[in-house]
Amino acid sequence: MKTNLLAIILFFSFIYSNTNAQEFKLGKVSIAELEEKEHPKDPAASAAILFKKGEVKFRYSDTDGFEVVTVVQTRIKIYKKEGYDWANQEVRYYLDNSYNENVSFSDAYTYNLVNGEVEKTKLKSDGEFIEKINKYWGRKKITMPNVKEGSIIEFEYSLKSGLIGSLRDWYFQSSIPVNYSEYITYIPEYYEYNSNQKGFVLLETVVEKTNRKINYVYVRDNKDGTPPTRSNEELNFIEKKTTYSVKDLPAMIEEAFVNNIDNYTSSISHELSMTNYPNSTLKYYSTDWESVVKTINGYDDFGPELNKTGYFEDDINKLLTGIEVQNERMAAVFNYVKSSVKWNDFKGYSCNDGVKKAYKDKVGNTAEINLMLTAMLRFAGFNANPVLVSTRDNGIAFFPSRTAFNSVIAAVETPEGLILLDATEKYSVPNILPFQDLNWVGRLIRKDGTSTEVNLMPKILSKEATNMSIVLKTDGSAQGKIRTQLTDYEALEFRKENGITNNDNYLEKLENNNNNIEITDYVRENDVDLSKPIIESYSFKDTKSIEIINDKMYISPLLFLTDKENPFKQEVREYPVDFGYPILHKFTISIEIPEGYVIESIPASLNIATEDNIGTFKFMMVNTANKIQATITATINTAIVPSDFYPNLKGFYQQMIDKQNEKIVLKKI
Repeated sequence: MKTNLLAIILFFSFIYSNTNAQEFKLGKVSIAELEEKEHPKDPAASAAILFKKGEVKFRYSDTDGFEVVTVVQTRIKIYKKEGYDWANQEVRYYLDNSYNENVSFSDAYTYNLVNGEVEKTKLKSDGEFIEKINKYWGRKKITMPNVKEGSIIEFEYSLKSGLIGSLRDWYFQSSIPVNYSEYITYIPEYYEYNSNQKGFVLLETVVEKTNRKINYVYVRDNKDGTPPTRSNEELNFIEKKTTYSVKDLPAMIEEAFVNNIDNYTSSISHELSMTNYPNSTLKYYSTDWESVVKTINGYDDFGPELNKTGYFEDDINKLLTGIEVQNERMAAVFNYVKSSVKWNDFKGYSCNDGVKKAYKDKVGNTAEINLMLTAMLRFAGFNANPVLVSTRDNGIAFFPSRTAFNSVIAAVETPEGLILLDATEKYSVPNILPFQDLNWVGRLIRKDGTSTEVNLMPKILSKEATNMSIVLKTDGSAQGKIRTQLTDYEALEFRKENGITNNDNYLEKLENNNNNIEITDYVRENDVDLSKPIIESYSFKDTKSIEIINDKMYISPLLFLTDKENPFKQEVREYPVDFGYPILHKFTISIEIPEGYVIESIPASLNIATEDNIGTFKFMMVNTANKIQATITATINTAIVPSDFYPNLKGFYQQMIDKQNEKIVLKKI
């Protein structure tokens, strides 16, 4: 079995079949629905979507032309208190006036069964809120009234938008069961969209075409200076209606090592590929990756920003004076950008205020920082280019689309391969990107406008190596020392998580997470020297990990570091296991047994490997006199493991955990 990315994405397909959509309407809540105590197919569910229906229509106005109106109707059943959060709903919208987006809620009611009668409570104005998320996005929120266990909530919202480049994604599945979901698009013949489905559910699809007519007023400006003339006109066109429907969808369960559950949740997206207006020539958009790249590279806030150099030339010339080694020159420019311009937490491949202003103000978004970095590296003599990426929270860039990407990094092409750089993360180093960037593939754009796919997933093992010396006491306690070394992504994640945490808070967390051990003599090395591994060492006292029964002492070789549970709990998993990066965990352990005890038994050695060497595990233990020596090594050699390998991987993890939990048995003499 090969673990290439292509094999993993084969499940993304578009399915056509014929069916008739079911009829669901708001306001028709039944007593049977209110009496239902649990979901019939998922009794553990805290809530369920009884139906969700969306309609997308293009509305024409004399002033603005076509705009998109999306109307969504939803009915949700609340079974348990844990499902109360579903009474809070929100819809995001662009704040940019050019898109002319707005959201309105209506027909929002909560239904309860009171003394055998249906009680209906309407959402009032004090349950509606408007929030500004950031400078780009706002959201309309509602909080449904009188929600209890057993309630049913209903609501409708309408989203009006002048943005026709892509329709809002529609998710058929959710984190709770969905009894029925239906999505209908009505698209005039002037627009052609690429429709892309994700997930593992076969959608029932009906396509119909009808003739439509629109009456409008045409205003003609007269060149002779006379007032404009108006005429009543008629626009005839063909409208394509497409209905996607599906029923009885299970909840999407998020298990360990999931990249972004939305990548595998049944959904459909629409990206504009072509416009064909009357009396105009065809215009093509995102038909393939090359056209996507060409479009993005042509944006004023992307490609032209790379050509601006005057604002930094003197500073970079001064910075590189006397530095001749190429890797040192690259590192100097990279570190200069990281230290000079702070990331404002906004992602995007388009500059907001531009690279010059970001450099002056010492703050910018991902595009401003990394396009600036790319331009500086080019100025320093490197073959540097931007790489479009989709961060993990944005989903995997499966299909050609301008919205597939939401960020940009820099790449330097060398004879040995690409060096990837992201200056938004102060703890990153060349080829060690922020974890959010590790999302399958990106798209490198060269100066001539051509592009190529870039694999963002690391191949080199990041390491966590721990040396542990343990002295066992006759009272069942243990004292010892630990020294742990972290490299590459393990070091980056540690620095990012704990770089701003003071030692007292960190040590409290470390003690609590490790069976409430007592820690003293804590020392950490290389906090800020990113060229070296993180090293932490400390002394500990453990009073809870050892068990004494009668005259015998039972010890897990790893004490409080022992993994107790398999992270993989599902019987079947339909989406890949994403570790983020290959990793090696190694423990070297020395255990000194207490006076008055002898070794009765120790766990047997074990050496196992998965198919295709995706994972390996070695457990070796020997005893000499009053000491036990153990070496435990666990390795995951690939960042992404396909779902069909899941049973093998789950069994592999279970063997590792079972072996870790086998006991050393000491007998009192």
